[in-house]
Amino acid sequence: MSAEKIDIILTTDRTMMSNHHGKEFLGFMATGPAIGMPEDLWMWIAAPKMKTDERGRPWQAPYALRKLEALLLDHGYNAAVIDPDFVDKYLPNAKILMLSHHDYFALCPPSSEWWVITKKEPVNARSFKKFMEKPAISEAKKRGLKIIVGGPSAWQWLYKIDLWTRWMVDTVVDGEGERIVLDLVRKVFNDEPLPRYIFVGPRDVPTTDEIPLIKYASINGLVEIMRGCPRGCRFCSVTLRSLRHIPLEKIEKEIMVNVEQGVRNGILHSEDVLLYGSRGININPDALIKLHQVARKHLREIAWSHASLAAIKNAEEKYKLVSKIMEIVKSNGVQSYLGVEVGLETGSPRLAKKIMPAKSLPYSPESWPQIVEDAFMIMHENNIVPAATIILGLPEETPEDLAQTAELIDRLRPYRSLIVPMFFVPMGLLKNKDWFTDIKITDEHVEVMRRCLWHSVHWAEDIINKFYLNKPTTAPLRFMLKTFLKYVKWKSRMIERKLGLTSIHASATPIMR
Repeated sequence: MSAEKIDIILTTDRTMMSNHHGKEFLGFMATGPAIGMPEDLWMWIAAPKMKTDERGRPWQAPYALRKLEALLLDHGYNAAVIDPDFVDKYLPNAKILMLSHHDYFALCPPSSEWWVITKKEPVNARSFKKFMEKPAISEAKKRGLKIIVGGPSAWQWLYKIDLWTRWMVDTVVDGEGERIVLDLVRKVFNDEPLPRYIFVGPRDVPTTDEIPLIKYASINGLVEIMRGCPRGCRFCSVTLRSLRHIPLEKIEKEIMVNVEQGVRNGILHSEDVLLYGSRGININPDALIKLHQVARKHLREIAWSHASLAAIKNAEEKYKLVSKIMEIVKSNGVQSYLGVEVGLETGSPRLAKKIMPAKSLPYSPESWPQIVEDAFMIMHENNIVPAATIILGLPEETPEDLAQTAELIDRLRPYRSLIVPMFFVPMGLLKNKDWFTDIKITDEHVEVMRRCLWHSVHWAEDIINKFYLNKPTTAPLRFMLKTFLKYVKWKSRMIERKLGLTSIHASATPIMR
């Protein structure tokens, strides 16, 4: 029996079309190459196959694809998100293949760090290339299929013009797509030529009224609560977009879409969750309490995508808000912790003032290291487990800046967290700056990376045992991760001995000058 006809297929590769065993942090493993184990096993840990129905429609799908799917369905188009393993059977009758990805070619952090350290291609890039090399796609292109790509890493196609041409990609959309996609689809259906590249500027982003509600479940119940960010960090493209708060009734409707389809855990997504409902960086306690009460009403477990360290410190010191929110989070007697990604970025007050002067508000950039330490202490005391990023190779970075970053990592040792070093990628207002490459790695960079490694290894097993994978059903996955941690420790000590470095895995030591 022939497959049903779908005019517009929305999909991505396996590393994105996965719920990572219901644990979002495990998805970060897809940004690296397989280390110490076969790639198939690595992929099983990082990105297991998504459950689908008999038509190949995934139970959960990336939020960006769900948004576009809803937009197209709302305007009467025959569109659907399809699992990558089922795409081939729909391609013969499709008009458009739409793709989205967080890191098409592994050029974003932390993929770029894996490239430099291991000299091996991360599995996310390998997986996407494997998808694009499908014979069924090239055959469909001969019949007139149009390929439109977008998502957070759309900019990477500008660095891969050879693959853009080889895979016959028609249009790259760089930025929020709600106002752009319908016009592109209309052009395809009217046999009009498509533009090769579209950059969606700050004035072209959709309003909250123009952003559709998802109709089917998103990966791990992710629901957007806000777009844009008021902090203006010069390395970040999100700050170029206006700040828009999604109304609470729309957030609740999307949560219910997930819950009704069996996704009982959820992630509140924003560049800074604690600024939901705010005016600028002025925290709105009532809006945040109501948001979490709604989430608690429907969800079994709640997570945050991102929060700023200054907002965490300010919310707790001014309103005791972090403690109040965690009381709500833990009130169902099931959830005991909350995970979040935070941007530590640097331990240097000088760099903080230069590249992210508003990231510390309402505090001064000169007090950035203390803000970081205070926020980490608040999170530790409230069972919030952060995955923190540090940026290496920022423009005008000096050895003294790196020494201050390493010292700050030492000060954070008492606080449960993961700290991940990432290499500078030219985005936002720093887009015209040189890319940081392995040629520029210094001893100071190595020292910061070592301290991040041993800090994270120190806390990883504690996080796995107490919070992350402590159920009997996750025993096999917990065993694999613990085995991997042992391998990382052994390999790191071997490298340290080979390089004649003083081991820092037992305790922090003074920074190498």
